[in-house]
Amino acid sequence: MRVLLLGASGYLGRFVADRLLADPAVQLTALGRDDDADVRFDLATGSPGALTRFLDAVHPGVVVNCAGATRGGARELTRQNTVSTATVCESLRRSTCDARLVHIGCAAEYGPSQTGSSTGEAAAPRPGGPYGVSKLAATELVLASGLDAVVLRVFSPAGPSTPAGSPLGRLADGMRRAMQQGETELRLAGLSVQRDFVDVRDVARAVHAASLSAAQGVINIGTGRAVRLRDAASVLARVAGFGGALYELEASGGPGTGGSGGLNSGSAAVTSATGGAPGQAAAASASPAGTATAHVPSPAGPSSAAPVPYHYPDGCGSWQQADVRTARDRLGWRPRIGLEESLADIWMEAACRI
Repeated sequence: MRVLLLGASGYLGRFVADRLLADPAVQLTALGRDDDADVRFDLATGSPGALTRFLDAVHPGVVVNCAGATRGGARELTRQNTVSTATVCESLRRSTCDARLVHIGCAAEYGPSQTGSSTGEAAAPRPGGPYGVSKLAATELVLASGLDAVVLRVFSPAGPSTPAGSPLGRLADGMRRAMQQGETELRLAGLSVQRDFVDVRDVARAVHAASLSAAQGVINIGTGRAVRLRDAASVLARVAGFGGALYELEASGGPGTGGSGGLNSGSAAVTSATGGAPGQAAAASASPAGTATAHVPSPAGPSSAAPVPYHYPDGCGSWQQADVRTARDRLGWRPRIGLEESLADIWMEAACRI
């Protein structure tokens, strides 16, 4: 089976490439913007005609699209996520190769979910930011293309090579710096947020399974279990051997704080993640489940303080959990790697920077 992989040098793409190369029946060609790609091509600026000619020459049976961007302004995200997907779809429609398309979507397309709920593929998408909007537009292009295509909506990937700028990456880096500097406590924001973390190697297995299947439409890829970042931080502390205290901290910027991820940000109240809490901890820990809050002093004094919600950078609010029954039924796929193993791999890479 000839497979053309787009975005092979990205976070997900590298693991998808490894998984496909481990299959002796797969002949893999990587196309991308970096020098290590077999063929250099920028999907955001290249013409569909040029890509069509390449498809006709290589004649793949499957095209896997892992290309895209997670950071940048609305214009850049639209170019890298939506325009690039439009180029892929148009090129495949023009080509004589009749290839199947496996497109990588993301859970940010759904937007915020009700706490305690599992999001199924039939849920109405309401993305909460430019990234989710750009990815949702790409998914709609794929679904309307008339191609033999499947979209894998990946929830929160974790594991080795997790980007340092992601929430789990920043969590590990903050812990590394605390240990390096001999600090006995670590203050982190947004620890009440809950996400469905799925190991990147399990995602690669799902892509492989989708390449071999006849499934079409949208399929969620997650674990079906939301984990509070506070619990992930506690597991990471145990894996790292960090014996200090973890305190929850919230910045006072609200929605205007951007996509910082919330680690070591701003001045605010703290609440303990691993034990007792100083100051206003009792008030902060009484916030509703799934919403990270802090009581930020106002000019009138502590008595008039109001809770400020933490805005997680993916635009999905305080809770997200996948309904993964479709992946089980149509791909025969289930996650295999637990979060503790994923966090151990994240920590191993962070520790190498000490």
